[in-house]
Amino acid sequence: PLEPDEKRWPDGKRKRRNSQCMGKGGMSGDSSVSLLSAGYIPSYLDKDEPCVVCSDKATGYHYRCITCEGCKGFFRRTIQKNLHPSYSCKYDGCCIIDKITRNQCQLCRFKKCIAVGMAMDLVLDDSKRVAKRKLIEENRERRRKEEMIKTMQQRPEPNSEEWELIRIVTEAHRSTNAQGSHWKQRRKFLPEDIGQSPMASMPDGDKVDLEAFSEFTKIITPAITRVVDFAKKLPMFSELPCEDQIILLKGCCMEIMSLRAAVRYDPDRRA
Repeated sequence: PLEPDEKRWPDGKRKRRNSQCMGKGGMSGDSSVSLLSAGYIPSYLDKDEPCVVCSDKATGYHYRCITCEGCKGFFRRTIQKNLHPSYSCKYDGCCIIDKITRNQCQLCRFKKCIAVGMAMDLVLDDSKRVAKRKLIEENRERRRKEEMIKTMQQRPEPNSEEWELIRIVTEAHRSTNAQGSHWKQRRKFLPEDIGQSPMASMPDGDKVDLEAFSEFTKIITPAITRVVDFAKKLPMFSELPCEDQIILLKGCCMEIMSLRAAVRYDPDRRA
């Protein structure tokens, strides 16, 4: 025969234990609890596992237990907002929590979260969560740098031919790159009033400041010439067909000038 409470819930959405309230015994996920008691907390699930709170599909280990996203969020909100003192149950705290009934009794759901071993002390407030995220990013960056250093250390030492090639390319760069006191004196390329001249109309309707264009051309032409001179000093470049040389220079000229400008950038002066 059905008990009074079971008659009130013919669709099975509300269930009760006949003998005792829920405890750790009889809950799903006993294997996960035993793993946790042994001090082992995996970072991922090897196979599909049920949530130890509601038996929905779990997404991973949350606050030391295998849970679904719903129970993880419920537990986190409850602790962060200190909601559990206000929870109550109409059935003496003896509701069975499953995928269907988990949203119908907050008290029993929270009690089950605690019973299966979800750790309240692992729920972080906003400031701690930001600090944890920052620490994770710092650790990730540190590991990235360590991996880069390890990769560099594992690289074989250049042989004599490679060292000679490095020397030639370095010398070609130095001899064709504007630098020194003469360059620093001319760092300010354009006059203050540049861009104030009347705009000339182009056939396509665009407006062009001819004075600014002329000044920029005067500046960029020597830089392009130096890039061409640099390429001519590279081993085997002059052995390429003329058409290939032109294609390569057109494709990389702006990149080389950008790299050279970046090296000269002064972060203190932002110039």
